[in-house]
Amino acid sequence: MSARVSAVHSSDDYTMTKPTRDSIMIVAGLGVENDVHSGANVKHRSRMRANPDQPNLRQVHLIHSELFDELRDKGFEVHPGMMGENITTSDIDLLGQPTGTLLHIGDDVVLEITGLRNPCAQLDGLIPGLMSATLDRDDDGELIRKAGVMTVVIEGGVVVRPSDVIRFELPEGDHSPLQPV
Repeated sequence: MSARVSAVHSSDDYTMTKPTRDSIMIVAGLGVENDVHSGANVKHRSRMRANPDQPNLRQVHLIHSELFDELRDKGFEVHPGMMGENITTSDIDLLGQPTGTLLHIGDDVVLEITGLRNPCAQLDGLIPGLMSATLDRDDDGELIRKAGVMTVVIEGGVVVRPSDVIRFELPEGDHSPLQPV
């Protein structure tokens, strides 16, 4: 199977859940057109309070649909867009990619992975216990964040739709594991 977009979402309002759309427009250097988190500078409210001039490393949020299956197995009824992602993927190991991996979506869109989404307590407002369900520990006791990856838009200007193919391109040189951004 090849990696694909399974759903797309955007919201022009600060809400956790983003409505599913037929398509979204990706804009280079900004993010998803008409999405509340689109912009060259940070748009997440907690980060804006800390420093509104910092670069927006969270322009487009992606979550793998396999996480929803895992959460359902734990008793959480979660659907695409519910956790605030812009793009829901299938058949790609988003969390296993190194920082700087390029995601080519369709023929023209290129997103660069900047890091992991750090799940926040707002998830518990959707379903109590959901935040901790998106966290795990590896064999060494290190925290694993499963709530997707954050990206910046390298090339945009085109529409992304469900069923668009995704391919990844690893960065040159040494690979750094993803860290929260």
